[in-house]
This record gives sequence, structure tokens and C-alpha cells, in this order.
Amino acid sequence: MNKTIDNLAADNVRALAISMVEKANSGHPGGAMGGADFMHILYTEYLNFDPTEMDWPFRDRFFMDAGHLSALMYAQYYLLGNYKKEDVQNFRQWGSVTPGHPEVDVLRGIENTSGPLGQGHAMGVGAAIAAKFLDARFSGLFNHKIYGFITDGGVQEEISQGAGRIAGHLGLNNFIMFYDSNDVQLSSMTDEVTSENTAMKYEAWGWKVITIDGHDHEQIRKALNEAHEELEKPTLIIGKTIMGKGCVTSNGDMYEGECELHGKPIGDTKADYLKTLINLGANPESPFDIYEEVKTHYSKIVAKKAEDAAYKKHQIAAWKKENPALTQKMDLFLSGALPELDLSSVVQKANAATRDASSAVLAYLAENVENIIVSSADLSNSDKTDGFLKKSSVLQKNDFSGAFLQAGVAELTMTSIANGIALHGGIIPVVATFFVFSDYMKPAIRLAAIQELPVKYVWTHDSFRVGEDGPTHQPIEQEAQIRLLEKIKNHSGNQSLLALRPADAIETSVAWDMALKNTKTPTGLILSRQNIAAIPATGTSRYQDATQAEKGGYLVQSTPNPDITLIANGSEVATLIAAAALLEKEKNLKINVASIISEGLFKQQSKAYQESIIPTGKLVFGLTAGLPVNLEGLIGDSGKVIGLAHFGYSAPASVLDEKFGFTSEHVCAEILNYIEESK
Repeated sequence: MNKTIDNLAADNVRALAISMVEKANSGHPGGAMGGADFMHILYTEYLNFDPTEMDWPFRDRFFMDAGHLSALMYAQYYLLGNYKKEDVQNFRQWGSVTPGHPEVDVLRGIENTSGPLGQGHAMGVGAAIAAKFLDARFSGLFNHKIYGFITDGGVQEEISQGAGRIAGHLGLNNFIMFYDSNDVQLSSMTDEVTSENTAMKYEAWGWKVITIDGHDHEQIRKALNEAHEELEKPTLIIGKTIMGKGCVTSNGDMYEGECELHGKPIGDTKADYLKTLINLGANPESPFDIYEEVKTHYSKIVAKKAEDAAYKKHQIAAWKKENPALTQKMDLFLSGALPELDLSSVVQKANAATRDASSAVLAYLAENVENIIVSSADLSNSDKTDGFLKKSSVLQKNDFSGAFLQAGVAELTMTSIANGIALHGGIIPVVATFFVFSDYMKPAIRLAAIQELPVKYVWTHDSFRVGEDGPTHQPIEQEAQIRLLEKIKNHSGNQSLLALRPADAIETSVAWDMALKNTKTPTGLILSRQNIAAIPATGTSRYQDATQAEKGGYLVQSTPNPDITLIANGSEVATLIAAAALLEKEKNLKINVASIISEGLFKQQSKAYQESIIPTGKLVFGLTAGLPVNLEGLIGDSGKVIGLAHFGYSAPASVLDEKFGFTSEHVCAEILNYIEESK
């Protein structure tokens, strides 16, 4: 312990952070200056990781909630050798590895993408749950800590309610969060926004709360030591800090704690950038330098981290030698690979709702895949994730032997937690709710897409056929919104999300197989509440037919030289098959019917394949229970789509089908009108 070097290192972090923002003429310097003391102490004395293997599965993890404080993270990791000088000099520039808000980059130490406040610490809660889950199965190996860093904005975001409640309820003593409490927000002082007692709030949720001077290194150490000793609760360390710690004016007067220091370069405030650098011990001629004493200190720190990790690796190697069967299982978990599965063996009831078909698959997975955590937003008996729950048990405080997380009514929190579980690694996260409530999940779905996380979403009650619950519960525009993410490419150049709306029970089994094999992006399964007529087999088996869904779309009914092709997904496919039967019988038409389970995946196929399913220049008619735009990208210039352009109403599903024109008879009339109009 060296007070001089600790203060110097923290000031070095401050100087680097403000220099990044100043050079970029963009960013948030004040909070980074306030949080530097905690970060330095945490990273040098407490956070366990291997500098030679940053993605080592047994490392501690740091989850940043306040993504606007990216300069704080980059400066800290620059001292540790994870970034080069040119990296921090190119902060927020095109092609740099130091973007304005941190983007997951584990090999440089960035565990999560953050920026939308509140989600970062919820992901940290998810990682803590993952660690507890794995430690329950491989005792003593996954006893690492998850650290979070949050600010006033993250505490205020509504998601903090769910994350705080769940972490406290589960007794996540492996989760330690620092709250950088500096009384300043981006556009106002905090007391203009809130007067709540944050400590009491977290204590009420079952957290251990410690309030300290966030610039006093001894108090930081004492708080972290107490957090490490806590066996029953997550810990919130409220660090009272100063926004813009170390800033001075041109005449050398201190200028700290001011709102304007939050979100713009120091040189654009009443503080003076060059004088502040000097006050922090930096050389204004070379502001991106690491101080010599700090460089020497950190080289020793890095060497010690590697030495400590090597010792733990030796212990783990000994454990593996003594536990070959468990080692094989653990290695499978951590690889992200699946055991051998046969979803064709899942018995599906004829004419079942696809939510029930999903339940049958989940029951199979509960018995055949040991590293899944399924979560439901208080709807397990309606979204049918209880198929999994009946063969597992609920995660509880001091007992993580189960695999079902009862999230309560907290869709956004649940989904962010799933992102954290996926980021931790070793576990497949599944979350479920009604499709209409995907609206609540959307910010976390978007971050899953950006981070390329293989989270699985189970969305049931997929259409107006929810019925009596009425317009608040009947999704109309939700499929269109979700399928927009099928049209967006992630930074790896892939479709950022896979959305699957299966046409019947067997296709649901295939959709689950597709979801499980999709390890590069999130997948959404959009499932019906009501029963759906089973699609007749055209080949050796219905399951074999349905495997063609892996191409995003295929013909469920085929005839040479058809007069018209009918397309849909989900329950509307069965409606089209019934309509086709009537038209073939009464009008002697030759009709193809296609199930397009995923437009995005279908459009990745060869032009020849797409043409074989939906021929160009021919009559194409689409039916969707959502907005017509769901299918308009598939039908061509001369095609026609029937959908809904209004919200639903409260009535039985069969009545709504009649009123909205979704009976086979009404669809027949629409098809005949379209054929007549096209002559």
C-alpha cells in the first residue's frame, strides 16, 4: 500500500479521461474524474483476472452501467496494458477500439455493452446468477465476484427496481456494486430530481449498504473487504464523490462539483483544461502519457495478477484431475456446444397451440440440457414455460440447484438479466412473456442484438386471438417491430435477430432446434395461445417436412405450375391451407401454400430457392394477423397482403376471426377478388 502512488495513479486516470474527451471534443469527463479512486483500488487490489487470458472463465467480472463513463474504463485498462496510447488518443473516432459508450470486448476487459442507463448493472445481476448457478454444479470453481458501477441515472431508471429486488431476493452476495453518488446529473443537480433515501431503498430489498467517502482509499478498501465477507446479501457501496474531482480554473482555483463538468470537454467549461492537467500531475505537452511511477507500479500489478491466476489455474487443474466426469460436463457448458439432441422425438399433440408445443420441447430440454436457465415474467402457466419448471425447480437464495428464475412482473429486467447470463458464459438463457409485452423488453433485446448474444425469447399469445383480454393484450404491431431487427445487420455482418413464428406444433419443435443452434444472435419464438390445425405431411414425416423451415420458408402445399401462391406464417398458414382446399374444390385452382417462418432467414437463401417458393411475376397472396408490412417485403410488386391496420377488441377469438375477416371463407373471397383484380 502506497498512498502516494495510489493518489498519483487515480490522478493519472483523471488526466487520461479528460484528455480523451478534450481531443475528441465529445464525451463525459466529470464522472470519470469522480470514479477514478474506486476504479484504481478495485482493479489493482481486488479484481481477479488473468492479464494473459482476459477471457479466462474463472475471472472476476466488472459490469459498467454508466456507459458514458467509458473514458474511465479505457484509462484504467490503458494503465493495465489492454489499450495502446493511440487507442485512447482515438477515443470516439471512426474505427477506434474506444467507442463513445463501451462495447463488449472481453479481450480488452470490457464485459458488456452499456449506455442505456440501468441495463449494465442488471446484466451484472445476470452474471452473478450465472456464477451461482455454475458454482452449485461445480462447487468452488465459480466463486468469483461480479462488480458493478452505477450512477444516479442508473439508480433512477425504472429497471433498477427490478434488478435491486431480484438481487436482494436471491441473496447474490457475489454481486458488489459501487454507486458513484456525486449529486450531479447531466442537466441538473440530483436534488432537483429526487429526494429518495437510496440506502434505505436497497436495504429494503435485502442489500448490505455501506456509505463511504468515494475518494478515501482506506474507506474504499474497508467497504470492499466488508462486501467480500458478506455471505447473505449483495452489497451496495455508496461512494460520495465529487464531479470533476481535480478541476481548476485558469487562475488555479478549484472548480469541482459543477453540473457543466458532466457532459462536455473541460475546456468548454469554466475550468481550464491545461491547468487541470498540471494540477493532476500530467504533462500538458504529452497528456496521454502514463506517469513513470504509475507505469512501474502497474507493471508489478499485472505480474501479480498473472501469478495469482496461475496459482488458481493450478488448483483448477488438480480439481479437474480428480473430477473427470464433472470436468467433461463443465467443458461442454463453457464451450457453448449442445449435447446431442433429437427434437423429432418430442411427442406433439395434434392441432395443439404452439405455446403448448413449446412447452413439450422445454420439458424435453429440462431433462436433456443441464445448463439452461428459463425465466418468465409471472406467466409460466400461460406462456407454458411451466413445461420446463415441472421438471426443474426455482432458483432460490442459498439454493441455485434449480434452473427456473421467477422474475416477477419485470420484463425489461428479466431480459437484461438474460443478457448478463449470456455474457457470463456457460449457460443458455431463455425468457418468456406475452408477445405484446415484448414492448417492455425492447431495449434489452436491442442490446442483445448489438452484443450478439444467443438469448432465446418465448413470446406467446401472438395475435388478436388472445381474445377477451382486448386491445391491451393483443399484439398487432409487435411482429413488424421485431422483424425490423431481422433487417438490421450486427457488426459481424449477420442478421441481428432471428424471429420465428411456426405454423403448427411440429414446426415449433423445428423452430426450437433452430433457436438452440443459433449461437450468434438472439432468437425469438412467436407462439399462439389458440390451437392450430396441424399441417398435413407431404413427405415421409411432418417433422422432416418442417426441417425446411431452416431456410426461413418452404412450401407446405405444392403443385406444379400453380395459379397462385399463398404465403403466411404462424396460425395463418393453416387458414390458408383451409382456404386453398375450398378454392381447389370449388374453383379448380392450382395453389401453393408457403410457411415463411422468418423473412430475414428466407432472404438469405439463393435467388433460385426464393423463386422456387415465391415465384416472381406470379400471383402471390399473403395473410397476416399483424400489420400488412409483415409480408409486404415478400409478395413483389403485384402481390396482395391482407392484415390488420387497427387495434383489437375484447371478444372471443372465434368472434374476432369472423369480425376481422380471418375465416377460411372470407379469405377465399379476398383471394378471388385479388385474382379478378389482377386480370
